Amino acid sequence: MLHEYRDEIHELKQENAHFARIFEKHNKLDQKIEDAEAGRSILTDVELEILKKEKLLLKDEAYKMIMDYRKTKA
Repeated sequence: MLHEYRDEIHELKQENAHFARIFEKHNKLDQKIEDAEAGRSILTDVELEILKKEKLLLKDEAYKMIMDYRKTKA
């Protein structure tokens, strides 16, 4: 997620517990989605769609936190 901000992500994960939780939850959802799409687990289309939307919301929140963090470091 947001690989172009690798340095900021690393720093935020160390400094901000909320960001670390968001990042971890996003990665877990990503794995669940990947497993479902690859046939390694079974989810309904509705369940899969819910997970994708939740993952996107987490990504948006993390992105906002990264942008705010960058402003404080500029």
